[in-house]
Amino acid sequence: MTAILTGLVSVLVFGVVILVHELGHFWAARHCGIRVEEFSIGFGPKLFAWDRGGTRYTLRLIPLGGYNLFSNPPDPEEEGEEIQPVRPPEKKAGLFPVVVRGLEFEQAGAWKRFFVTLWGAVMNFVLGLAVLLVLVCSMSSLGGTTVAQFVDGASSSQTGLALGDTIVEVDGKRVRTANSLAQMFNGTTRQHTMKVLRDGEVVELSAVTVAPTTDETGAVVSGVDFRVAAVPKNLRTVLVQTGEFFQYYSTAILGGFWQLATGQVGVDQLSGPIGTVSAVSQAVQYGWRDVLSLMALLTINVGIFNLLPIPALDGCKLLFLLFEGLTGHAVPQRFQIVVNTAGMVLLLWLMLFVTMQDITRIF
Repeated sequence: MTAILTGLVSVLVFGVVILVHELGHFWAARHCGIRVEEFSIGFGPKLFAWDRGGTRYTLRLIPLGGYNLFSNPPDPEEEGEEIQPVRPPEKKAGLFPVVVRGLEFEQAGAWKRFFVTLWGAVMNFVLGLAVLLVLVCSMSSLGGTTVAQFVDGASSSQTGLALGDTIVEVDGKRVRTANSLAQMFNGTTRQHTMKVLRDGEVVELSAVTVAPTTDETGAVVSGVDFRVAAVPKNLRTVLVQTGEFFQYYSTAILGGFWQLATGQVGVDQLSGPIGTVSAVSQAVQYGWRDVLSLMALLTINVGIFNLLPIPALDGCKLLFLLFEGLTGHAVPQRFQIVVNTAGMVLLLWLMLFVTMQDITRIF
């Protein structure tokens, strides 16, 4: 039963993350007047399809995401005639106008193609924010930065911190929630400079020693030796907490990519789809909140990864389109093909490598 539930949740998580990415491309293309010949939900054999607004919508057997099929103009060298630009129809006024028929993708301007390419990752970030917002709204309480209690013999209490102090800055970095405050400490006993709000005035504390809280066995249960009070749950605090969670996930992901690029960690530390399914299995055992947290992490990861300047990914395409938009000259098509093909081969090899690693770890 657990295996079936894990499989269903994995399909849902992967499917939604990839589908939202493709929906971003689709919405941006329609918004710019670029014709989408087919928008497919899923992969593999076609179950059924319907036509609407000049686009064929297809439902396929394997519900893992989807794709957009843009119609491209014929090659003038093969056709022996000059291609005439397609004039997009006039669009009705509105915030999100929908164009039924318009430009072929390659005939659209560089900035329109840039916008279409970018919006896949943007929608992944939007999904991440939405999921994190649900998680924050479901919390029974939100932690602030006001000191409410010290553990017995707390070093921070003995070196300047007092009950009722609202911590606003640690080591020169602004803190707004319990989450951002916790990130300032690494579970070791260290001195920190702090700015606190005390009796309506900002007080600077130059040497506050913060020690971790441990249990009877000496294991660290908290990175600090004090506890903070909850804050009222309102629109502002919910949005601030959501934004900080998003920043935390994004920073952690970017840090991981940087460590990989600089050789601080090896590719043997990477995990692929099988490893992600294993993580989903663990999250399912803990509950729906952990599943949503994993989905948020995954969709933000997909968004950031696609924006990296790696051949065959959206990030590399955006660089080509940025060059074209700024100079008015497209990067030679043959060069793009060679670069993207090499990138695709590298990505496929990497996918095979991490998949074999995942299998080895499990079995």
